[in-house]
Amino acid sequence: MKLVSVVLLLLAPLLTSCQQLVLPLDCSDIYNNDNSRPSGVYTIYPIGATPAVQVYCDMDSEGGRWTVFQRRMDGTVNFYRGWDQYKTGFGDPAGEYWLGLKSLFYLTNTKKYELLVDMEDFEGNKASARYSSFSIDPESYGYPLHVSGFTDGGAGDSLSFHNMTYHNGMKFSTFDQDLDRWNGNCAKSHLGAFWYRDCHNTNPNGVYRRGADSTLHAVGVEWATWKGRDYSLKTISMKIRPVL
Repeated sequence: MKLVSVVLLLLAPLLTSCQQLVLPLDCSDIYNNDNSRPSGVYTIYPIGATPAVQVYCDMDSEGGRWTVFQRRMDGTVNFYRGWDQYKTGFGDPAGEYWLGLKSLFYLTNTKKYELLVDMEDFEGNKASARYSSFSIDPESYGYPLHVSGFTDGGAGDSLSFHNMTYHNGMKFSTFDQDLDRWNGNCAKSHLGAFWYRDCHNTNPNGVYRRGADSTLHAVGVEWATWKGRDYSLKTISMKIRPVL
């Protein structure tokens, strides 16, 4: 009996440390562990213990807990990139970045997520679009998008429905991996990368331009149902959190 007590005493610190080593899958896990955490850059583990990835956690908007997977705010990062970089991610989580399709797939196939898209124009006006369901399928299928359950925050629905079920169900396309339904290459023509159809109602990964500019059509950071295809937004961010 005395020996058992000694063993338990020796194991106690190890058991405690194991409990502390529970790795957060997303920003919701971080918030649930400590709801006083502010918005900022945190480390999450969408695929397991390795590799860890850094993301920006929005702990303020609509109750917080949002994992940001795409953010544009100042044009400091080039988003005209190929498939491999969109798969693994790029940029700076403290600024502009893309989390990566691989991580996004693992996240959205581990829990059920909703999507919030926040945006602002160069006149200081803000709008949003929210979707109650968001996920993507694996790379072997082209990372197709599944999004539904739109709620309007003033931006309109440029993502799941407009004339047709527009970006919903589409595979992801880059300039070097053309998986859209157009006979051309949407990523090349619109200088971006996205779940294009033929081609887009939103182009969040397009060229960072400044407001209204029709000299080159539909190549900017656009959300057509709010500002049209010739207005490039000041900021846009796409973020997900688990559905409670």
